[in-house]
Amino acid sequence: MKFSKDFKEIKGDASFRKFYRNTKKNSIIVFANKEKTKNLLIYDSINKILIKNNIIAPQLLSQNYKKNYIEIQDLGKKTIYQIFSKYKKNQYPIFKKAINVLNKIQLVKDIKIKNFRNEFYLIKDYKNKILLDETKLFNHWYVPKKLDKKKVNIFNTKFDKEIKLLLSKLHFKNDTFVHRDFHVSNLIINSKNQIGLIDNQDALIGNKAYDLASLIDDVRYKTSNSLKEKVYNYYLMTNKKINADKFKNDYDILSVLRNLKIIGIFMRLAERDKKRKYLKLIPYAWKMIDNRISKNKDLVNLKLLLETNFPKFITK
Repeated sequence: MKFSKDFKEIKGDASFRKFYRNTKKNSIIVFANKEKTKNLLIYDSINKILIKNNIIAPQLLSQNYKKNYIEIQDLGKKTIYQIFSKYKKNQYPIFKKAINVLNKIQLVKDIKIKNFRNEFYLIKDYKNKILLDETKLFNHWYVPKKLDKKKVNIFNTKFDKEIKLLLSKLHFKNDTFVHRDFHVSNLIINSKNQIGLIDNQDALIGNKAYDLASLIDDVRYKTSNSLKEKVYNYYLMTNKKINADKFKNDYDILSVLRNLKIIGIFMRLAERDKKRKYLKLIPYAWKMIDNRISKNKDLVNLKLLLETNFPKFITK
């Protein structure tokens, strides 16, 4: 697809989308000829819900769904990831601002909105089956590359059983707006020093702990355990009605499952899509799994299973 010369292609992400920026119009074209319902229609629907709740997200400027693109507001070039990469100090105040945005997101009650095709979109629940299928990406893509054939089937059977058991031990209901990719690469600092959200198309109604785990245990940006704890405690301080023990249980489980999923996704990107740069992020995902899995008694059996089969990554 060709656009006017004012639109310059910009670096994309791990999806099938392409992005083109027009600095004169302060706009971005999102082009998607695959998964276009999610990447165009649902993306705009979620953006509308966020904007309706006074959360900064890209506004729709124009659309040509037949030609596989939408034009949206450009929130800016400066992500929190880019700021952190340049300035290593004083990151905690920015994390606090991100938590304040997360708290605002978690108050969103709208789950239904009319999209630009004049159809209603209803945000779905983040059911345990979805969480299970996501975690199984670890089985499908990573495990066969690391274990011999005889071990793969045995491991997968035990792994599936253990993940189902862990999902049954989650305390919090699916009653909260969950972005699902709430991390520093998707948080933009605009010209007014406010935080805006991008990559919003995967939002579901799920567990309150999920987005916090995405932010703190972010595979793309390394932070110290002491900073992780400070940010976690700030969230608790701003949510005093939460049962801290039950929340920590859900946080640990969801963080581990999310990072197992991410390892599977990164292996898939490398093998299927030839995007091998993601392989270098896998060791840090393992490090965060190891960090969380050793602190929760409900994760003991999963720890033992991973320790037996992937001893390089799990501390005894």
